[in-house]
Amino acid sequence: MIGKRFIKDSLIYTLAGTLPMASGIILAFFYGNLLSADLFGALSIYFGFSLLVQIIVTYSFDSSLYINFHELKSDPQKLAEFISSAFIFILALSLVTGILLALLGNWLFSHVFPVDKILFFPFGVVSVATGIFQALFKVNNSLLQTQSKASVFFWSNLLSFSLIVGFTVVGLYVFPNDLLGPIGGRMVGVLLSAMWVLSSIFKQFGFHFNWQLLKTTMNFNNTSLIYQVQQWFIGYYDRILLLAFVPLATLGYYDLALKCLMAIEFVITGLNSSFYPKVLGKVALQEKKMSTIEINRYYHGLTGVAIILVGGSIFCFPWLIQTLMPGYIKAIPLLPFVAIIYLLRPLRLFMAMPYAAVKYSKPLPIFYFIILIIKISLMYLLINQMGVYGVLVSTVVSYVIEIFILYFGIKDKFTFKLNAFKLILAPVLMALMIGLLEPLWGASHSYLLHGFYVLVGGAILLWVYWNEIKSIDIFKIVR
Repeated sequence: MIGKRFIKDSLIYTLAGTLPMASGIILAFFYGNLLSADLFGALSIYFGFSLLVQIIVTYSFDSSLYINFHELKSDPQKLAEFISSAFIFILALSLVTGILLALLGNWLFSHVFPVDKILFFPFGVVSVATGIFQALFKVNNSLLQTQSKASVFFWSNLLSFSLIVGFTVVGLYVFPNDLLGPIGGRMVGVLLSAMWVLSSIFKQFGFHFNWQLLKTTMNFNNTSLIYQVQQWFIGYYDRILLLAFVPLATLGYYDLALKCLMAIEFVITGLNSSFYPKVLGKVALQEKKMSTIEINRYYHGLTGVAIILVGGSIFCFPWLIQTLMPGYIKAIPLLPFVAIIYLLRPLRLFMAMPYAAVKYSKPLPIFYFIILIIKISLMYLLINQMGVYGVLVSTVVSYVIEIFILYFGIKDKFTFKLNAFKLILAPVLMALMIGLLEPLWGASHSYLLHGFYVLVGGAILLWVYWNEIKSIDIFKIVR
């Protein structure tokens, strides 16, 4: 049974954890009014580059802190040394990364990006600094969740969110139709957040550097870093590749569609983060590792949320874009096809969960190298024929392949017992309906069709989850 404390903490971590990322959704509407489509496309490249820097300098300590915290919490002195050493290591790696990119960044950008509007100086340099500051904040977020400091987690994320949004909006109005506003404003916001993190960490844990202690986690971090870099290429290389085939403005429309529907990703990721430690704890207690009815309920609920959010987003976001950003109406036809991806997201998270639960991360870099090659190859084949839609088709196909690879890669170590209709057939039926009907009537009868998606999604949920819905006692939940 899911208790009140779990529901409360889930809401806190879901809402607060998504605030820094949600700034991208809110700010997208300011970008749409104060930036041209060309600049919006360029902005997506710089933000993607910043995220890659963040991944590199984080060095997977956002993941390994959870494991090492619980292993060392019985020895407060060692725990303090480990956490302090981890942040010092990140700062040192940030310095090395910054120096290397200062020397090689211009050469790198000129060889990677085919558009002369994507330059390393000055905005690439600012993006490097932003990635470093974001890394510090992300690792601290992981630490706060591991410490179960829900209140501090909430207020720190609210502070960062306010700073990023505030300085970015000011920058956009002071420098309209100029990348200096959004890129510079974001950097100032994350810089102030990172300064708070460092002062808090060293005040709480002191200033230590114990390399021998850090070495105990490096094998895990190395494997995890490779995996995270692969995930970046899977998620962001499409922007770079699109530049070779479509105008920069088209990339802007595509990125706006992605940013709008990241609202779904933020909710799904936040919910998954809230119950993920509980799921790992339940699997750890099992003699034979398997999914159970209780574990499955979390992912069934996540699937239900995805179906609701997909239907609602396809219905609402076209109206918002038409009303608030009329210059970006070319992004509207992309929304339903981007939304299909999120219907598969809960199943992918379910198939990935056992790898952490049984600590079997060794094959993941191989698996994702295969997935990366498949996706990039498909994009090369399809973008020239289908443009942006070629990227979306490639993404869906590679997502399905990823789910199969994850399943067959772990099935000998983890037994899946699941309700195939709730977790697989329901979202697949919704995805097929959108994929088949949207090309036929999406342009001519958009409001009727998108309203129909909402009704069908609701009908699917009532049909599939009727027993769970009728058993809910609302008075027990609110008491």
